[in-house]
Amino acid sequence: MTKRMIIMLVLASLVFGSIFGFQAFKGRMMKKFMSSMGNAPQTVSTMKAGYQEWLPQLEAVGSLHAIDGAEVSPEVSGTVSAIHFKQGEDVKKGQILAELIADDDIAKLHALHAASDIAKIIYERDKLQLGFKAISQQTLEMDEATLAQAKANEAQQQALVNKKSISAHFAGRVGVRMVSVGQYLSAGTPIVSLQALDPIYLDFSIPQQSISLIHHKQKITAKTDAYPGESFDGEITVVNPEVDSGTLNVKVRAKLNNPLHRLLPGMYASVEISSGAAQRYITLPQTAVTYHPYGNIVYLTEQQGVDDKGKPKFVAKQVFVTTGDRRGDQVAILKGLKEGDIVVSTGQVKLHNGSFITINNDIQPSNEPHPQPTDE
Repeated sequence: MTKRMIIMLVLASLVFGSIFGFQAFKGRMMKKFMSSMGNAPQTVSTMKAGYQEWLPQLEAVGSLHAIDGAEVSPEVSGTVSAIHFKQGEDVKKGQILAELIADDDIAKLHALHAASDIAKIIYERDKLQLGFKAISQQTLEMDEATLAQAKANEAQQQALVNKKSISAHFAGRVGVRMVSVGQYLSAGTPIVSLQALDPIYLDFSIPQQSISLIHHKQKITAKTDAYPGESFDGEITVVNPEVDSGTLNVKVRAKLNNPLHRLLPGMYASVEISSGAAQRYITLPQTAVTYHPYGNIVYLTEQQGVDDKGKPKFVAKQVFVTTGDRRGDQVAILKGLKEGDIVVSTGQVKLHNGSFITINNDIQPSNEPHPQPTDE
């Protein structure tokens, strides 16, 4: 073996030795890093578990309907001669909203009225004549029938004239005008929408298993996103006497006071119905509970000694809990916790039983029983 070959072998050994040595060093450092990461404290927020009083409630979503609502329209054909309302105003029962041209009908009514007067005069005269035996009873009966016929014709024509004036059948608020003066209308053509707004109906459905929890005159509270943060009180007026065979729900109707006419037909609203006496539950934000098919868990904080600086060290302790009803952001805990337990409220996703934790309570999850949307 030549000197040149020996030098090349030595150099190759040095190169490969460096490569393998670096890889081994890299593996040791990565293992040490992963080990340190496994023991690194995870930052979480915590809260103290405590009791709250909950009023059992049923919740549903329904839609609003006017107690009386209709599209005002003429019963007969004709041309619009006048409109007597302003769009969006409140009108009284019987108020004339629009009129159709009725000149010919009124003239005919006058003629029929005159015929009725003549028939009455003849009847009264012949009635006197019968007393003197100047006419027969048959003639008087014919006069009476003629008078009755004349009055019927006059009444019929009067009804036709009355129909040329379109009035409000109930008090309410009119909407957008859909016709104009001079426009010819067929019978049934909508003129304007009329809605009675105070009070107003709220219709919703509840499942059949909740029927025993509701009754006539039961108080309810309704909310709509049209007025965030506000609620409207009412009471149940009707519980449908049958269950829908398709949905197994029963329809319920409540009545809400609406003196300012802020609630409008067609709106939807959420409904809360108090269904029992208040009960005490330990409650947590729903984000504090991790849900699994095999059970729901929360993490408690437990002190485990102190660190080099004398500060307490904490670990996460996993416990199974039984959850109950939900209310807004909150969930009731029926079993697994006691009052005063310190529970991890956020950050539990990266934990396992025995994880070291660092507590930072600067940010807490939403924990409102009745959360409201806010504009950002």
